[in-house]
Amino acid sequence: MIETTSAAADRRADEILANARILCEPALREAISALPDPLRLMGGYHFGWWDADGAPARADSGKALRPALTLGAAAACAALPRVAVDAAVAVELVHNFTLLHDDVMDGDRNRRGRPAVWTVWGVADAILLGDAIHALAVRTLVSGLPAAIADTAVGHLESTVIEMCRGQHEDCRLGAGAPADLGAYGRMAMGKTGSLMGCACALGALCAGADSATVARMNTFGRELGMAFQFVDDVMGIWGDPNVTGKPSSDLARRTMSLPVVAALESDTVAAAELAALYHAGADALDTERAAALVESAGGRSAALREARQRVEAAIAALIDPSTAPDLVALADLITRRDR
Repeated sequence: MIETTSAAADRRADEILANARILCEPALREAISALPDPLRLMGGYHFGWWDADGAPARADSGKALRPALTLGAAAACAALPRVAVDAAVAVELVHNFTLLHDDVMDGDRNRRGRPAVWTVWGVADAILLGDAIHALAVRTLVSGLPAAIADTAVGHLESTVIEMCRGQHEDCRLGAGAPADLGAYGRMAMGKTGSLMGCACALGALCAGADSATVARMNTFGRELGMAFQFVDDVMGIWGDPNVTGKPSSDLARRTMSLPVVAALESDTVAAAELAALYHAGADALDTERAAALVESAGGRSAALREARQRVEAAIAALIDPSTAPDLVALADLITRRDR
């Protein structure tokens, strides 16, 4: 049987992600193992390495997309990927600290197909673990990178964390059916998701010794790709299969103002008017099946996927020469086709 182009591309992207996990997992495990118990136990559980009692497990540890972007950016700048492993691990640690806090803020009881840390150990311990993992990210950069670039890398990472906190604040304000427009939503998504992917790519270029202009272009690539990732995530938050994504499709039940919803509400259609009435109906349980149908009828789903494709195109356009960045291009292509 002849392999289709999309199937071959997916296989290539899967290989890139698998290689990133192989390169980064030893350093990631070393970082988590350095934590005192019970933080070490909770951290390893969160990453899927063992169960809540510490017995070895093989649960989902995440896609490793951000580390793969860091390594891919270094390779695109003519360096061996291994020069950026510590930066890739730091980015993955920051990503996971935000996941721990997001689960608490959103009340999501599951993460990667099993109970979230806060549901096992409580809210306080989940927050403390997130804080500790954030600290590990900084320590990883300081101890793992040459002194000439460590300060710059830490400054970039911590500026990104501040931007992510601003984005998360805006996301919380947009929740529960609060009014929103596409401009406000885009600003939130760039802070919450785009900024860290931009940082991941910028750090990879920095570790490769790239000049400031190239680092900036890599940052732009990652930011645009992060926006596409968020928009696809929004689609899955309504229509995704929980058995595949590892978490419930609960955005509508929470009256989340995700991109498909915001785009639908701005469509000035009959479906938009009915959707607005449902979203602002008060404390009554939302008919999520009807709401999903209205979002789709008003063009919200197609608008979100169209915007995701355009952001991927913008990301590729930011590269100096896409032919020298095959891993980054493969990961970008994966974004609009992913189902988890």
